[in-house]
Amino acid sequence: MTRFGFFLACALTLAAGTASLGAQSLTDRFKEVRGPWELQLERGDAPTVRKGVEALLGREGLAVNPSDYNDMHALVALRGLAARACMSEGSWEDAVAHFQKAQAAAEENLSTAEPLLAKTRAEHEQKLKEFREAMAKQAPRLRELEEAPGLGADQLRLKQQLKIFMDEQQAAIAHSERALKDIEAILLRLRQAKGSTTKAVSDWQTFLAAEKAEVTEAGGLTKYVAEKYEQVKADDARPKQDRLAYARRLQKLDPANKEIPRLVNGLLGKTEEQEPEKPKKKTKKKAAPKAQ
Repeated sequence: MTRFGFFLACALTLAAGTASLGAQSLTDRFKEVRGPWELQLERGDAPTVRKGVEALLGREGLAVNPSDYNDMHALVALRGLAARACMSEGSWEDAVAHFQKAQAAAEENLSTAEPLLAKTRAEHEQKLKEFREAMAKQAPRLRELEEAPGLGADQLRLKQQLKIFMDEQQAAIAHSERALKDIEAILLRLRQAKGSTTKAVSDWQTFLAAEKAEVTEAGGLTKYVAEKYEQVKADDARPKQDRLAYARRLQKLDPANKEIPRLVNGLLGKTEEQEPEKPKKKTKKKAAPKAQ
């Protein structure tokens, strides 16, 4: 995997972890728009995706309740999607800024959710203990009634009540066990979001520092862009999305380079428009001399 491809894969993990933590406003909104935006990114329409994501973040992102780990998790994913759009359009410094905001949101989400979920987990663990103790207390009596022959009406009624009680306790135990598994799954997802955003920030800062060093080594932006342009143009083995992101990056660095827009359009499948031919000037015919 290429260096840029690896960083893009890291960014993809941010969106992958938002499958279904609950049903809240920003979470629902993200589910609605994620699919179409992913398709647009695949087609190379990064500017449109960036504009849409940043507009959504501006409208609804600021109103997210920090104690709502569902919406906070969606906020992290939206920041990651905005960063991917910036990467694809060549605005890599802006991508780092979005990753940093995603990292901050992921850290805040985990630090807020951990004590809340710890309290809920403790409550379920206490309930499990109580349910199991209650079942253990009644189990001998129920076993005795099940093994006794010729039960009277009162004993049959008690036996039935004990069975219902045991079934209810078992259902409550199953509910709390599922809740504990859900809590662990949520915490794991939030920790993964924190880890992936932290890594993305570090990796991209390193990547930009390396780019800056390469520019200096090449003797300036113009030479660097010209050299990289030839590499990107010739590297057919690299994934098209990587080449497009690199080409757009070079275009951002050196807008005066006239070759790069042709490469970008080619990667997008656009045919270059030919300039219309200039109409030829009509030459006036000399009048034939009059006969003497």
